Amino acid sequence: MDFSEKLSNLKQQHLYRSRKVVDSAQDTKIIIDGKSLINFCSNDYLSLANHVQVKEAFKQGVDEYGAGSGASHLVSGHSRAHHELEDALAEYTGQERALLFSTGYSANLGIFSALKDELDWVLQDKLNHASLIDGNQLIGLPVQRYLHNDIASLEKKVSKQSGQGMIVTDTVFSMDGDQAKIEDLQKIAEGELALAKRGRPGVNFSNATLMQDDAHGFGVFEPNIPKNSIYMATLGKAAGTMGAFVAGKSDFIEFLIQKSRPYIYTTAIAPAICVATLKSLDLIKQGEQKAKLLANIDFFRNFSQAIGLPISPSNSAIQPLIIGDSEKALGISKKLFDQGFYVSAIRAPTVPKGTERLRITLSANHTQSQIEQLLVQIKNALQ
Repeated sequence: MDFSEKLSNLKQQHLYRSRKVVDSAQDTKIIIDGKSLINFCSNDYLSLANHVQVKEAFKQGVDEYGAGSGASHLVSGHSRAHHELEDALAEYTGQERALLFSTGYSANLGIFSALKDELDWVLQDKLNHASLIDGNQLIGLPVQRYLHNDIASLEKKVSKQSGQGMIVTDTVFSMDGDQAKIEDLQKIAEGELALAKRGRPGVNFSNATLMQDDAHGFGVFEPNIPKNSIYMATLGKAAGTMGAFVAGKSDFIEFLIQKSRPYIYTTAIAPAICVATLKSLDLIKQGEQKAKLLANIDFFRNFSQAIGLPISPSNSAIQPLIIGDSEKALGISKKLFDQGFYVSAIRAPTVPKGTERLRITLSANHTQSQIEQLLVQIKNALQ
């Protein structure tokens, strides 16, 4: 197989991706190729990846458990640290049990693979994460998507389904930063369509299950998990470490242990990561980092509005500025890089063509001065 022409086409379309090598810890300031940059594209929302207490816990975990787990969970890789973290995550989310996965991607694939013979249909938000779409394709069911955050669109599609289904959504959408309407989605899953609220009879159908991917909301917003739903969240973003988990009813978690191929056939994450994440969870509960992040979000929104920057609506750490063209988005990102600000340009197919953007992400440890400087530089770059 010859891939040279395909790679050349990607470059011509300004869709070629390249990696930058970071020579420092993940933080609001990083070093790339010897250049110091203020980092506005990390998912380390609560600035815990380089937090002194989390690092110390990680070191203690290495001293106790070594560098790796050595095996899958169902062989000899499930340590006391894994078990304690699962219990702590279940308690934090208010669920009966939780189950650790190596990544959010594998967790989503794991949920779908376990439910392969249990589902007749799946409906997904148009802007769901790629791992949810891939999980859907994995089990051979048609990928049916409703308009983004559009309850009426979902209602119409649900009314045409029969049998056991699953409604799937991001909780905080990874590229737009807006949030799903969890309460409305759960009502639809339970067969209570919002059409009834407008004087039209509701449509009853076989119960569906609501599944949410809270990768970008966990730790920043309080979990909103309806009864009998499925909840997945990651630990490599706001929690600052690595991995993911699924939380829900005890029998469902046990079913995943028995049937989820990405859980069964992979090495468990390092136990030291679990020790560090337990400390992260303590810091999340304390709320200091969360308060700092929310204050930064408010400052960002107010200052961008004051200088006339058309930032899309979002009250999360993800603040998108739609550019609408790949070449232009790359150009602005490069200008910012040259000025000492790292903001990534997001292009198709990650986002729909015509919505190419700067995806600005805020962290707890950003200063207001850094945020102000960034927004002024963006304003200048757009002129």
